[in-house]
Amino acid sequence: MTAGSLAVGYFLGPVEGAACAAVTAAYWKVGVDDMRQESHTLRRNFPLLGNVRYLLESIRPEIRQYFIEGDSEATPFDRQHRSIAYQRGKGVTDNIPFGTRRDVYEVNYEYAAQSLWPKEACHEKSRVTIGGAACSQPYSASIFNVSAMSYGALSANAILALSTAAAKGDFYHNTGEGGMSRYHHQGGGALVWNVGTGYFGCGTGTEKRVFDPVMFQENATRPNCAMVELKLSQGAKPAHGGMLPAAKISPAIAEARGLPYPPTGDCNSPATHSAFDSPEGLLVFLAKLRELSGGKPVGFKLCVGKPEEAAALVKAMVTTQITPDFITVDGGEGGTGAAPPEFTNSVGMPMAEGLTLIHALLRGAGLRDQVKLIAAGKVLTAFSVVRTLAMGADVTNSARGMLFALGCIQSLKCHTNKCPTGITTQDADLMAGLVVPDKATRVARFHAKTVSVALEIVGAMGYESANQVSGKDVVRRMRSHGLRTFDEVYPWITTPSGALLEGSADPHLQAIWEGRQLFDPMWERAA
Repeated sequence: MTAGSLAVGYFLGPVEGAACAAVTAAYWKVGVDDMRQESHTLRRNFPLLGNVRYLLESIRPEIRQYFIEGDSEATPFDRQHRSIAYQRGKGVTDNIPFGTRRDVYEVNYEYAAQSLWPKEACHEKSRVTIGGAACSQPYSASIFNVSAMSYGALSANAILALSTAAAKGDFYHNTGEGGMSRYHHQGGGALVWNVGTGYFGCGTGTEKRVFDPVMFQENATRPNCAMVELKLSQGAKPAHGGMLPAAKISPAIAEARGLPYPPTGDCNSPATHSAFDSPEGLLVFLAKLRELSGGKPVGFKLCVGKPEEAAALVKAMVTTQITPDFITVDGGEGGTGAAPPEFTNSVGMPMAEGLTLIHALLRGAGLRDQVKLIAAGKVLTAFSVVRTLAMGADVTNSARGMLFALGCIQSLKCHTNKCPTGITTQDADLMAGLVVPDKATRVARFHAKTVSVALEIVGAMGYESANQVSGKDVVRRMRSHGLRTFDEVYPWITTPSGALLEGSADPHLQAIWEGRQLFDPMWERAA
């Protein structure tokens, strides 16, 4: 104890003096430790004071979010978009006063082209039946649903709230590749079982996961399993397997995934499937899954990478005469709980280009009527639903929009197991803060209002059903004085049915089909 602290203690009294001495001791201990350590130069050169830098850096996201950023600045989602989800989830007004805050003459500004003769769009007519001729248990889907998010990446309470909301609002909840857990079933919502490369819930083995048809049939025939989605890749980390740190693996997660507990390490899925290795093999496997499920809709999910490989998939449908009931197109802008930054930032085709390419290939092959298209990639508002339908989608999925309705504050701590809202954590104390009945109601309310406004936009366009929306109904400003409809921005949308088989499709699309050219300069031509 220093002489200074003794003197202060004398004048302050025994309790205050002891506190002062403790602070002084802590000060010297931290300072000496900083000078002795060899990992951080800043702390070694500036003992104690150097720690302030790391403290400020740790709270930088919160400082920026609450005090600095504007309403339209933050990423992945700005405050304006987050507020829409919060307001609709809570059932408070989401109206804005005094006109738009957007610059309508800014390049890339988009708007819906309304009709002079608006109609009232019908909710029932706007539901989409998914299931082709080989499907004996088709599913009627909402145009707006919960995108793939696994139990493990999300907490038990978050999964239960989403599934409960899906049951309330009559929309589906995609399980993510983590399998169908007890919480998915407990909520009672219609599930799209996402089967990834780890075959969780339908596979065996630890080092190498192998598909188990008996286990698959047992789970796929459960009443609330509405559809089966085979995951080839996802937008946030295409061609990279799922990642779940060992610290987040609970007994219930191990049960859902068929993993040992306690975990022997992180749960990292392989990049590729072991059950097939070709387009034809994929389609044969899908037909097998459809049979084992009792005739439920079966499809696959991908983020488009190489256009010629997407064409090869559609060619295989033509030659084998096996078609999926649906294809989910995920965009490179998709979200995830954890991924290498290079994959998140720099791998995978954005949704707009991927969706329009798959749509055009199916149309050109004469298969578009047999295969429904589901699209995901930063879909949150009613307008984003409509613009995605205009690009060729039949149905949309939203992940982060549903999380905002669930209470997500975009703290960007999904990968740390310290999510403050209890959504992306397995910490029991944090998870307890998420009250399932309240949050389920909010998600259901957000869904209902978003669909309602989307149908109001559809009606304003002059249509009675969302499936009437096409590329001519949404317009983008390409430059200061240039407007283009989506049909012009993405001309492949209007590819005539069967044109690729006849050799009469757009020359650049035909070149991709025939393997002569990979990319089409259509966007430059449209601009």
